[in-house]
Amino acid sequence: MWTGDPPKAAIILGGMGLIPFVSLAVIVVVGPESFKVDALSALAAYGALILSFLGGAHWGYCIASAPRDAESNSIRLVASVMPAIVAWGALLSPVSITLYGLACGLTAMLAFDIWSASRGWSPEWYPKIRWPLTICAVTAIIAAAA
Repeated sequence: MWTGDPPKAAIILGGMGLIPFVSLAVIVVVGPESFKVDALSALAAYGALILSFLGGAHWGYCIASAPRDAESNSIRLVASVMPAIVAWGALLSPVSITLYGLACGLTAMLAFDIWSASRGWSPEWYPKIRWPLTICAVTAIIAAAA
């Protein structure tokens, strides 16, 4: 399916990026009642930040590999800014809707990552690392939202 191994730094940093998702979800689920509202807000903010970051990665891939045909550049650039717009819109909603919106956004971004890697628009190893990171992040978000 996907070839090549992700760089070790990407694996380590990606794993470290899960720490806020997991720790904040744990606080929401089993932590003291007095921490839950702040933990939900922090989880929403962090999820929005990460969703925006994932879009930015595609902006970087696009400009680094330019020039390509105008159509593929347009698709890639639009897809790279949509996560930030979705994240911003989600943050304007009540926190429960925000969290479900971010979970959907992260899942949609994974689908785009797989599709774009199949077109050679990102490294072949990128979906390999995105699968487990997305599953963990989305699971944490949904656990906290429920």
